[in-house]
Amino acid sequence: MRQNPLQTMLEFFALTAGMAAGALGLRFVRGRQRAEAEWQNSQFSPLKEVGSVKNLRILPLIDWYTASDDLTGEAGVSYLIQADDTTILFDMGLNKNNEHPSPLLRNMAKLGVSIESIDMIFISHNHLDHVGSMQNVREGIFAPSAGHVNLNQVPAYVPEVMSNPTARAHLVESPQVLAPGIVSLGTIPRQLFFLGWTPEQSLAINVEGKGIVLIIGCGHSTIQRIIARKEMLLDAPLYGVIGGLHFPVTASRSVRYGLQAQQIFGTGRWPWQRITPADVHRAIAYIYRRDPKVISLSPHDSCDWSLKAFKDAFGDRYVDLVVGEEIVI
Repeated sequence: MRQNPLQTMLEFFALTAGMAAGALGLRFVRGRQRAEAEWQNSQFSPLKEVGSVKNLRILPLIDWYTASDDLTGEAGVSYLIQADDTTILFDMGLNKNNEHPSPLLRNMAKLGVSIESIDMIFISHNHLDHVGSMQNVREGIFAPSAGHVNLNQVPAYVPEVMSNPTARAHLVESPQVLAPGIVSLGTIPRQLFFLGWTPEQSLAINVEGKGIVLIIGCGHSTIQRIIARKEMLLDAPLYGVIGGLHFPVTASRSVRYGLQAQQIFGTGRWPWQRITPADVHRAIAYIYRRDPKVISLSPHDSCDWSLKAFKDAFGDRYVDLVVGEEIVI
């Protein structure tokens, strides 16, 4: 008996979808094993002659909440870091609509920040909300806007091979001192189900008389491993934790096709597993035991429930992370 063409097509699509899901699942399992092996084997000697900075200021240029209506918020990250005389552009936002000038450039103009003032670029990881768009991820580039922007050949420290024609990209895999008092902790990889292999680096800045301030993009590698890496490399106490930790417990800032995207993507878990309140409380407890003096959780990838949990735990040590409001250490 001849088979219905529609039935044949549906069976073909079901088979194809099943094979794709199986391939993703196998990649995920193998990637997790690889990430765990790399973590277990990543033994680094303490860094010597790190130096310190006397003053540290972090100005959010892109994130979810803004200090005023004339600034643009989005589910991405870009911070301007002023460490003594060194000015760092940390990540480049999302620019979801591929605009030029981008939300980042528009916010910079309104906040009186110029590209010419930047001495160094630091890219935490190669996801669309940190390198300037999904198109940039596909092309292996980082860019602050959809149109041409001259980055003046400043050094750009990247966690995997990526480029920009007007910057000098330097691949960072192992921990290294980038400038006096300014350290990349090196990449800590994690396998994500849909997004794949994700090496992420965080900044550690040694503030004289205070200690280490960690500045984090998304924390896909987990705050526990980021702090453990800091403690492996640096003797100074943990003074502050600022940035994203990916805790979309009750909601997602990004919704795609009706799905709470951040609860599915970027968790390091199977797609049907979610970040839970218990995960947030474990992270808080781990940080709390180090007795930091400044905590500021990025809302770009964490829900309001998680922000409140951090505020309740750290009290007056907690600082809201808001575009246009400078965090002064």
